[in-house]
Amino acid sequence: MKGPAKHGALVYSNDIKNLAKFYKELFAMEVIRETTELISLVKDGFNIVIHTPPATIPQPDFNSVKLFLTVDNIEEAKLKAKELGGRSFEGLWSNPLFTVCNIADSDGNHIQLRQFR
Repeated sequence: MKGPAKHGALVYSNDIKNLAKFYKELFAMEVIRETTELISLVKDGFNIVIHTPPATIPQPDFNSVKLFLTVDNIEEAKLKAKELGGRSFEGLWSNPLFTVCNIADSDGNHIQLRQFR
């Protein structure tokens, strides 16, 4: 897999090495990137990023598993999510490759939206 994934899941954990071992051994996933904050695993094109939890998210708005999906336009996707009964959270974050934001679906499950440059 070249470059960052367009679709997959973020899994927050206080023990990323132990959780990565679980996914590697149970599902034969491969490590494609590892830092002190995250371990990125892949199998058959599906990406799981095991990440230390962000300290700034309050508990009621925190889920330990969060899908990430690519959209063509973040602002349009945020509006559509609200129209469909979901929520849109404040904040946009960018790196040189893509911009991200967080929404929740109509059941409250969190989703990270990615818009590639």
